[in-house]
Amino acid sequence: MTSLANKTLFITGASRGIGKEIALKAARDGANIVVAAKTTDPHPKLPGTIYSAAEEIEAAGGKALPLMVDVREEEQVAAAMAKAVETFGGIDILVNNASAINLSGTLQVEMKRFDLMHQINFRGTFLCSKLAVPYLKKSANPHVLNLAPPLSLNKRWFAPHLAYSMAKFGMSFCVLGMAEEFKRDGIAFNALWPRTAIATAAVQNHLGGDMAVRLSRKPEIMADAAYEIFKRNSRDCTGNFFIDDEVLAAAGITNLRHYQVDESLELHQLAPDFFID
Repeated sequence: MTSLANKTLFITGASRGIGKEIALKAARDGANIVVAAKTTDPHPKLPGTIYSAAEEIEAAGGKALPLMVDVREEEQVAAAMAKAVETFGGIDILVNNASAINLSGTLQVEMKRFDLMHQINFRGTFLCSKLAVPYLKKSANPHVLNLAPPLSLNKRWFAPHLAYSMAKFGMSFCVLGMAEEFKRDGIAFNALWPRTAIATAAVQNHLGGDMAVRLSRKPEIMADAAYEIFKRNSRDCTGNFFIDDEVLAAAGITNLRHYQVDESLELHQLAPDFFID
């Protein structure tokens, strides 16, 4: 497949950050985007709403359906997917991007934060995938992409922030299991993760502010990598734990400096992301 024209993408957490960039990339091909996120009113620390994202998507050449969706609520997810099918005729791609982060240690993490991460990251990904599969089975080239890390048993990724790691690796386990479970149906289940930190609100607010952003790459690198994955044949591309720059290298894109927030930095000066050994 060479284009995402007329394909329908259901993207959780698409009001900002990586989710929105994936939406805009697909929109430039003329894709239909379901903006499934919680933010309907402007937030003081988090830029963008489902409506502002929808405006950008349509300005980029796509069609947008902004829907207020909390991925913890089964009825909301089911209703949103039904509305997507009613509006656009089906669902071709699901992007499980919605995520929550808290890097506290075991004794410090509040159980409400633990529950939030597991309900959004792990359970939300499982729920959205479960409800999307019946629709994806009808697509010619169905893909599910989880923004999740490559599986690892390295204790360095568990000891400092066990609760968060468990929640993110839960998304990875969904790829491992569902890729095999739905292989006969031709539905691709893959994970995508960045080599470096990505300049998002999470990095700005939780991982060091402006300095952390300066040491990051822009969300566009993840969008371009996701785009390359979506163009692959779903029957031949499933069960993979992709890293953004490796996907781009396979597509012949090796000069990545323009993705950096600060283009004067060398690769070794950029902040590596979590879960990259």
